[in-house]
Amino acid sequence: MEKEQLISEINRLRREKNAVIMAHYYQIPDIQDIADFIGDSLALARQAAQTDASVIVLCGVHFMGETAKIICPDKKVLVPDMNAGCSLADSCKAEDLTLWKKEHPDYKVISYVNTSAAVKALTDIVVTSGNALKIVNKLPENEKLLFGPDRNLGNYINSITGRQMELWNGACHVHSRFSVEALISLKNKYSDAKVLAHPECKQVLLQLADVVGSTQALLGYVKNHPEQNTFIIATESGILHKMQQACPEKQFIPVPPEASELTENGTPLPCACNECEYMRLNTLEKLYRCLKDETNEIMVDEDTARLALLPIQRMLQMS
Repeated sequence: MEKEQLISEINRLRREKNAVIMAHYYQIPDIQDIADFIGDSLALARQAAQTDASVIVLCGVHFMGETAKIICPDKKVLVPDMNAGCSLADSCKAEDLTLWKKEHPDYKVISYVNTSAAVKALTDIVVTSGNALKIVNKLPENEKLLFGPDRNLGNYINSITGRQMELWNGACHVHSRFSVEALISLKNKYSDAKVLAHPECKQVLLQLADVVGSTQALLGYVKNHPEQNTFIIATESGILHKMQQACPEKQFIPVPPEASELTENGTPLPCACNECEYMRLNTLEKLYRCLKDETNEIMVDEDTARLALLPIQRMLQMS
């Protein structure tokens, strides 16, 4: 089916089925352009809580679909590709978190939203990159905290707050592989550029950034600084599509991964983007098929969903 026909059919189906299409900023441009709502993990969770649609098609990765289902148990939640997982979520299994909790009986558990429903069910408060710092700052200074699974985000929060949270040894495979050498080269080449980085990046890279924030926050910074024309971006390159749409006159340069090739003068090749292969599994064709046949439905067992909803609700209330 041609692209134009796919778009037409998707539009027809979502009207007929009272469906809403939600997409993360890291989706391919075609998915972003057809979505009813685009956002980061926090915005998607908030939108799921507010929608009156009968069907939610979550274009992102599996844990995002689970979060939507936990928040909206009475709605049908579909994902275009069930294989769209998350390396960070996979790094923290529920059984391993259970053991970690037993080793730290007096600690409160803060889990990044990039986790399975089973892990959220073992959690006291869920956070996203957009609200983690705010929520941690609201907790008593003497509170003993376990933070997982992203050690880079946890380390960033520790460095800002002066806390000593115990950190799970996990990391996002995309944000961990940005090349510091390439970033330094780009800073030298584009001396007037601002470096924008996601807090899932390694500390050494964050120390080179002018702005550290969630995907939504980085997009907002670009929009709210008309005097700045050039930006070097250290997060998944899907956000560049929305940045370029919002500010077509500006230049956005992605920081490449460590394994990318460099030119003779040490600058990265222009095509060297850092992409999440799981996010890129979703396509218009798969979106059409899952909406048409209502396949790839996300299911969360009732007990797990009930327990996982509590820390999500605490997050929404505190943020």
